[in-house]
Amino acid sequence: MLDLNGVTPIYIQIAEWMENQILNGTFQIDEKVHSQYTLAEMFNINPATAAKGLHLLSEEEILYTKRGLGKFVSPLAKTIIMEKRKSQTLTGLITDLVLEAKQLQVEDDELLEMIRKEMKQQKGEEI
Repeated sequence: MLDLNGVTPIYIQIAEWMENQILNGTFQIDEKVHSQYTLAEMFNINPATAAKGLHLLSEEEILYTKRGLGKFVSPLAKTIIMEKRKSQTLTGLITDLVLEAKQLQVEDDELLEMIRKEMKQQKGEEI
């Protein structure tokens, strides 16, 4: 699940993994999430690294802390994650796509049609 030899820091991978768990419903609003020690054991990493990932999510208000009890999923966690990913991930992918289309001299209408076609395929619709 984690790429320990990749370029993305492990604590960021932990945070992204936790975000995915929230998005797919593994962790619900106000539910306690794994502790740094549980995450460290699960992924065979240093507890301080796991703590850094959890801290990042707390700073982004995806998680909140109940003193002495641990970290919990905030009520706005899904919204925050989706907005963050739209503004960062999708924007970056779109920028790369548009640059590549420009290099290949793909016209706007053709590119948009390619996107529509892929979206229909992903939804299982007839093309």
